[in-house]
Amino acid sequence: MSGKERIARRIAREFKDGFYVNLGIGLPTMIAGYVPAGIDVMFQSENGMLGVGPPPGEGEADPDLINAGKQPVTELAGCSFFASEESFAMIRGGHMDMSVLGAMQVDEKGDLANWTIPGKMVKGMGGAMDLVAGARRVIVAMEHTAKDGSPKILKECTLPLTGRGVVHDIVTELGWIRVTPEGLLLTELAEGISVDEVRQRTGAPLLVSPELRVMA
Repeated sequence: MSGKERIARRIAREFKDGFYVNLGIGLPTMIAGYVPAGIDVMFQSENGMLGVGPPPGEGEADPDLINAGKQPVTELAGCSFFASEESFAMIRGGHMDMSVLGAMQVDEKGDLANWTIPGKMVKGMGGAMDLVAGARRVIVAMEHTAKDGSPKILKECTLPLTGRGVVHDIVTELGWIRVTPEGLLLTELAEGISVDEVRQRTGAPLLVSPELRVMA
């Protein structure tokens, strides 16, 4: 199982029946394919779709059905489509039970940076600022370190912020970390990973839960 698949499978277990969830572009879109049997979740895409299904099979993609990241998706029964202003009214109105986003940096206070790197061309900030402000719970799904091996979980973000104190949980291929008033708390470890390894690859102090368990 790849690290990204491990992250997607674990986050999908957090869903409760009847949840409305927004999945950010990139890794979070994988989660739609791992919803546990018997759990009815409505995925919302900020480009105007409620009832997003898992990725289509090979040769079954409909070019008119895409998510916010322009990836092909499928429709669930009862799926609806609407304009951008209605989509963001749902988000800003606090109707999303959970938002799962990727990140470039997260810090020990729950600050999130995921929309730009100074000096690089970006097409726009997207909907992340609205999502982190409007969702009831924000989970960051990302690889633990950057491509050069540098930490993405820091004592303080150095990139332009998307939101301050908005992140509740961080899930990486190494484990599950909760953002608490006392600091970052490691609650689950991926199989075969040690606490020391997570600490070495994290750029902020890490508390360890007395109930630390394996991330199934």
